[in-house]
Amino acid sequence: MSGFAYAIRDGRAEEIDLKTAPAATGDLIWVHLCVSDDRARAWLSEEAKLPDYVIEGLVAAETRPRCTPMDDGALVNLRGMTEADMGTDLLASVRIYASAGHVYTVMRRQLKALETVKQGVIAGRIGDPGDLIAEFSSAITEELDPVVADLGDRLDVCETQIEAIRAFRLRQRVNRVRIEAIGYRRFLAPQRAALEKLAALPVDWMHDDDRVHLSSAADRAARMAEEVEAIRERAGLMHETLTDLRGELIDQRSLVIAIAAMIFLPLTFLTGLYGMNVEGLPYAKEPWAFDAILGLCAAIAAAITGWFSWRHWTR
Repeated sequence: MSGFAYAIRDGRAEEIDLKTAPAATGDLIWVHLCVSDDRARAWLSEEAKLPDYVIEGLVAAETRPRCTPMDDGALVNLRGMTEADMGTDLLASVRIYASAGHVYTVMRRQLKALETVKQGVIAGRIGDPGDLIAEFSSAITEELDPVVADLGDRLDVCETQIEAIRAFRLRQRVNRVRIEAIGYRRFLAPQRAALEKLAALPVDWMHDDDRVHLSSAADRAARMAEEVEAIRERAGLMHETLTDLRGELIDQRSLVIAIAAMIFLPLTFLTGLYGMNVEGLPYAKEPWAFDAILGLCAAIAAAITGWFSWRHWTR
């Protein structure tokens, strides 16, 4: 079985065997499982003897942050940073079922916050289910905070480079920031609602200090959700700006090409006319004819260029 269990008695944590965890006694029994193991569902049903609706919530494939009261306990889903590459799904989930004296946590991918929570348990900072959930929420929000701030910094760098745009890679970088912001936004707003709902649950195993910590984590999640939303809007506006700049750059280059074509069009006609191998071309036998044609071509080119400049078409 993939996982571990801790029994907390009088502020001291002791790691215990998963097989004996359901029958263990103490102030808090924490059981953590990884559902990638096929036996996890069976263990939750046969050993822990949890209700089917609780098990379904713990092992669900797709979850959004939420808090669902269940009898004398609560099922909580939170999202946090993970070390694994998850593609477009930037945050991994932790499913928590808490009741008086027991907490069951289930993950498909290990969160970075898990190690922080384990260290808190070992250090004796956690004594009841409320403390454990508060530790999870605080660790998750503390890890997300610098990530969201980094998104804003990356967007600030992109904004400073707009005026000196010379490559189209800047638009790709803005798109990447926008995609990441959308990914975080999907979970930060409901996570705030889940933490606020959990802090307001009328359960005996949730103490006042736990509610304060959960409210603090909810406020930080709300602030990050607002910042991510602002980043997403800024990235959208910047993408439109870059698209407009690219369109203007293409128009300017097209105008230069069109002006060059207009200048050389009459010159091409004149040189093509005198390049024909036929008799009767005016002044074809005169020794000054070549110099005259060159001078005429230069005069025509200068006149057309001067006219474009006068009309400000070259700007």
